[in-house]
Amino acid sequence: MTTAALSSATGTAQVTTTPLGTRRTPLLTLLPADGALAWVRRGEGLVGWGEADRLEVSGPDALAEASAWWADRCARTRVEDPLRIPGSGPIVFASIAFDPTAGTSVFVVPEVVVGRRAGQTWVTVTGDGGPPVVETSPRDAATSIGRLAYADGALDPVTWCGAVAAAVRRIDAGDLDKVVLARDLLVTADRPLDPRRLLLRLAERFPQCWTFAVDGLLGATPELLLRRTGRELSSRVLAGTAPRGAGAEDDRLAEGLQHSAKDHVEHAYAVDSLASALRPFCESLDVPAEPTVLTLPNVRHLASDVHGQQRDDDGTGLLGLVGAVHPTAAVCGSPTPQAARVIAELESMDRGRYAGPVGWLDARGDGEFGLALRCAQLTGAEGGRQARLFAGCGIVSGSDPIAELAETQAKLAAFQTALED
Repeated sequence: MTTAALSSATGTAQVTTTPLGTRRTPLLTLLPADGALAWVRRGEGLVGWGEADRLEVSGPDALAEASAWWADRCARTRVEDPLRIPGSGPIVFASIAFDPTAGTSVFVVPEVVVGRRAGQTWVTVTGDGGPPVVETSPRDAATSIGRLAYADGALDPVTWCGAVAAAVRRIDAGDLDKVVLARDLLVTADRPLDPRRLLLRLAERFPQCWTFAVDGLLGATPELLLRRTGRELSSRVLAGTAPRGAGAEDDRLAEGLQHSAKDHVEHAYAVDSLASALRPFCESLDVPAEPTVLTLPNVRHLASDVHGQQRDDDGTGLLGLVGAVHPTAAVCGSPTPQAARVIAELESMDRGRYAGPVGWLDARGDGEFGLALRCAQLTGAEGGRQARLFAGCGIVSGSDPIAELAETQAKLAAFQTALED
């Protein structure tokens, strides 16, 4: 079933991009409390607010419909854009369901976007008015949220460990090679959750990650599913995780990850699935022979940066490419159909947009999509005081349920740290 909500199905929009020079106001401090849209890393990226247009879509042709909707809107847009760089001009933020055929994907065209790239800052406005006054003082987003109450999500920890054990038995029986199982955690605060506060804290703690917010789903993802700049394509694949420690223990854990056969097997499945899906669209594809270790404040990951050149004769747009490569083995498993069935049988929850592509797309077809990891869905329940946190891990032969549970707890801690005073 496909559903769509469009605020401007007819008529022509005016989009104006105005350079702002090298001003360095932190992007995330410009956001309002409601309707925050963000994609920021190391102080650069895009933030937006307001809704000039919106699409909600589901069904087997969801991404094709979204691509056609965006192309039609861009064709009906008058654009003044002296910069013409990735992220200037018309922009749509997107948060795509983990399973786009069943879940609802959300696309939002902001009324106002402020962007920064290579030190150049700009503002893009949709509408006939001139550019708004861009505030240069941080807004007060540091209000305490008071006490927090946590509750189990779909599965309690013991039951979830049982699901992991069942998945390992399936793998050892030869039904599949890898499956990614996730769990959720519910939290209720004393006061409404301010997304600005959460985004600022995530960006401060995880500067190497892409801090994102689209339609109430916000987080800081370390994994870049796909970036497109002209014909250049790139991706950062993560799979294989180790906790952090103190002193010599931290060094020992890092060394263990580098030489872990189990983690390297898990990582290879993820890289191979991404490369196999992307290769038909590329005239060249550079896949590292060995992963590196990405160190974050709470965990370490095996990481591979994949780079490719899209074929000149291939007209597939970024959303089409995203649909071709998602889901990779990093968030689903291998082989994908078998892993998806095991997830449906054992996970006992609706992922929604968790672990789905999240990011932005411009009118030239450039854009960036990460995977919605280390994230939470803020809800309107209890007056906006509730959130649903997610974390998952890859299960392969030899996976230990207790160790996998500890891995999810370390990943959940990324967002919990942003919540807690």
